[in-house]
Amino acid sequence: MASPSPLLTFTLYLVLCTTSSLAAETSQDYQQQQQQPPQRRGARRQGDCQIQNLNTLEPNRQMQHEAGVSEIWDQDDDQLQCAGVAASRHVIEPRGLLLPAFVNAPLLAYVLQGQGILGSSYPGCPETYQSFQQSQRGEGRQSQRDQHQKLVHFRRGDIVAQPAGVAHWVYNDGGDQLVLVRFSLGGNPQEQQQQQRSFRGQEQWSGNNIFQGFDPQTLAEAFGVDEETSRRLQSNDDRRGFIVRVEKEFDVVRPSRYEEEEEEEREREYRRANGLEETICTARIKENIDDPEKADIYTARAGRFRTLNSQNLPILRNLQLSAERAVLYRNGAVGPYWNINAHSVMYVTRGRGRVQIVGSSNDRPVFDGDVREGQLLVIPQNYAVVKLAGDEGLEWFSVQTNDLAKTSPLSGRTSVIRAIPVDILANAYRISREEARRVKFNRDQEAAIHTQRRRSGEQQRRATANWAKNALLEVISKFE
Repeated sequence: MASPSPLLTFTLYLVLCTTSSLAAETSQDYQQQQQQPPQRRGARRQGDCQIQNLNTLEPNRQMQHEAGVSEIWDQDDDQLQCAGVAASRHVIEPRGLLLPAFVNAPLLAYVLQGQGILGSSYPGCPETYQSFQQSQRGEGRQSQRDQHQKLVHFRRGDIVAQPAGVAHWVYNDGGDQLVLVRFSLGGNPQEQQQQQRSFRGQEQWSGNNIFQGFDPQTLAEAFGVDEETSRRLQSNDDRRGFIVRVEKEFDVVRPSRYEEEEEEEREREYRRANGLEETICTARIKENIDDPEKADIYTARAGRFRTLNSQNLPILRNLQLSAERAVLYRNGAVGPYWNINAHSVMYVTRGRGRVQIVGSSNDRPVFDGDVREGQLLVIPQNYAVVKLAGDEGLEWFSVQTNDLAKTSPLSGRTSVIRAIPVDILANAYRISREEARRVKFNRDQEAAIHTQRRRSGEQQRRATANWAKNALLEVISKFE
């Protein structure tokens, strides 16, 4: 059966959001995704990428809004098509509102700067946030003023996940600019076409909204309003873009950040203690990936590294995505390693560095160059990579197209080289047993993140390129 169009998905949301049975269906679909085997979940994302050259990517389009700026990377670029990824960056001014919209693909956002509020509308889930006002007659009775679904506060370093087709909005309630880097993924990496549909605007830059295609009388009947109001919903003469400024007081029902964090922790402990699975209505959709205390790997001289996947953020199973955050200090290094079961898209958040990528069918790197803040770099599945920090250090955030993304290091105590017998290495590389022992054990005590040995720039480039190339071409071809 063909998948529903974005318009149909949104229409169903409008009509059925109050139907109680829909919540059960949505939760059931979510739980089925949770139970799906990892091999099947990741299979549809494994495109056959035959790329001979990779390049760093920067946004090629920009749109100015009333209260912000949106930048988008060229989704037709071969590298992004290989990974099946669309990427955009939004800068939202204080009191700026990113208007309600939905994307026809899973969406993962990284909060690069600032803080804000996210509102999501999951079809069939209850409106648990309610506000009341006292009766003006002084009778002690209350009347309902507003109600909506749960809101989420987020801050710098948070990862925020949204399943495909879920309507959402973002408001900057801080005093500084809010900067979001967003990645959305399609079902087929080779045929992926990403589109954001908005009540007011589209990421395709047309400026139209989803209501404009309807007859005003039809809208008036659907919402129980007059035709003048329905024409305003269509926003035919509105040129503010899809990030608008909130002029008056922003009045939504919300607990304090402290209360929200306490509630999330209680819910997490309750589910853990009772063995309960998340439903889409109660799923935790954010996690701070920048917290140094939660780093998976940390070395005082080289930096830190953290991974989020469906094991520690279960909603990622629904999205079929993983995320990683790395902070390398001056002269820190990661790799060489290769991605076993996913493509990776790396966004440089700070600093500068050097990256080398080697493909399995090449006798030279497909990428050997510098990366800097604000650039994207695609690392295809089964390509080997080395990342080296410069004098300013190097920091990045990456998404992987599998909810349990795995990598295989080529050096260090957990590497494929470390697991191969000395005699096999000696014969594979035509080296002595003593040389094979040095190759196998010289980095045996180092973690995945380590410091570079002091060499000239040309020596470092040649040594790293030769090691990555030989390790991938020889070891994988002989022992896969």
